[in-house]
Amino acid sequence: MPSHLSRRHLLRGLTAATAVTALAAGLAACGGDSDAATGTGSTAAGSVTVGRLSNGAAKETTLKVAEVKSISAELPASVRKSGKLVIGVGALPSGFPPLAYVGSDQKSLTGAEPDLGRLVAAVLGLKPELKNSTWENLFVGIDSGKVDVAFSNVTDTEERKKKYEFASYRQDNLAFEVPEKSNWNFDGDYRSLAGLTVAVGSGTNQEKILLEWKKKLESEGKKLTVKYFQDSNSTYLALGSGKIDAYFGPNPGIAYHITQVAKTPQPTRNAGKFSGAGADLQGLIAATAKKDSGLAKPLADAINHLIDSGQYAKWLAAWNLSNEAVAKSLVNPPGLPLDNS
Repeated sequence: MPSHLSRRHLLRGLTAATAVTALAAGLAACGGDSDAATGTGSTAAGSVTVGRLSNGAAKETTLKVAEVKSISAELPASVRKSGKLVIGVGALPSGFPPLAYVGSDQKSLTGAEPDLGRLVAAVLGLKPELKNSTWENLFVGIDSGKVDVAFSNVTDTEERKKKYEFASYRQDNLAFEVPEKSNWNFDGDYRSLAGLTVAVGSGTNQEKILLEWKKKLESEGKKLTVKYFQDSNSTYLALGSGKIDAYFGPNPGIAYHITQVAKTPQPTRNAGKFSGAGADLQGLIAATAKKDSGLAKPLADAINHLIDSGQYAKWLAAWNLSNEAVAKSLVNPPGLPLDNS
């Protein structure tokens, strides 16, 4: 099975995909210290507005979400008594659109991840309190009890289960981005890449998968050309000029870039996805809490309520991430194996 690389390499891949989108859109997504950039904005009671201040990355949508007392009753007494859900997001220093970044007011944390945290808090009858930090400090916050749960693109792995418990909420996918006019699509079969020139970020999980496919094609007498560029801006210039056929990167970053160039002379589209965990396992992104905290089940139940009510689908659609939907939130589902975390 093609393997995931380390968390650092995964984030590097996501950063590579999103860095150019910030340049292309002229978006200054900057952050402050760990408690900065956490404004939740004013939303009427019983509703959550997703996609606020997104700088065009999302379609602003107000969703009606009320407390479900049968689910909030499952919360640990300490969290229920506090009246708030402290949500950790590891988006410092520069954010990673469209998942988490500082919005157009230059202070409020926006993105698909904080928005889902707000929706879940509403189902639980709790006030969301967002804490933005670096990726490393995100886990320090969970370990110390300063953060109840992370909504921050955390991949479910068996290694992490030694310290944390999970409630899954999104597929962990890679994707191919092509010019909108291209008629090529990836159908999940590496053989469809024969004859193409594809760009990928060096040292990333997607590079490892792509090079494995290249090796398989060579063994079959077919060619796949893999290209590298110094920065993502150069990658997209090559895509627009026809020097490469496709770019292979993290699905969320590609979803964001597609929204940013939709009305330009060189629009792009998603030509197909592939699990970040490889062919044999669908990688999952999950809400992450301290092991034995008692939070995983109420979090999963809250997410499943959002799925059943249709609000989950609207949240994903607002952020152009519908192709990462899960049918159900699971508590501690199978994650990347210990030899592949």
